[in-house]
Amino acid sequence: MRVAIASDHASVGLKAELVAWLTGEGHAVTDLGPQGDASVDYPDYGYKLAEHVAAGRSERGVALCGSGVGISIAVNRHPACRCALVNEPVAAALSREHNDANVIALGARLVDLDRAKACITAFLATAFAGGRHGPRVDKLGAPPASAAQR
Repeated sequence: MRVAIASDHASVGLKAELVAWLTGEGHAVTDLGPQGDASVDYPDYGYKLAEHVAAGRSERGVALCGSGVGISIAVNRHPACRCALVNEPVAAALSREHNDANVIALGARLVDLDRAKACITAFLATAFAGGRHGPRVDKLGAPPASAAQR
């Protein structure tokens, strides 16, 4: 599978380990940066990852920052991306099965390497269930213009 990964400075170490592991698992990995631990702004890398996945250059994305929260918010600003912040494998699988998530976010200060691998494994191995979830997912990319339309 084609997988893109991006981080902020707080998660460069975890990103490097995950890139090596994903490549070893046979995935085509695109590392969107950063490459060093100099301070960077997580929204820049979240937006870069979102554009990459939305354009179809990778099938799935992995977003990393200290908590996973900030970069997940940045990715979710793109209407074609559904980024789920997860910290355990069941949530990662359900984000695919029920929400057709195409990006997951992990917090490098909250999950260790083994937990991150377990989450990514579940995320990549799980298919979208479709059915009753399809119309709900469609709504995620097309929110109403105002609350009055609900």
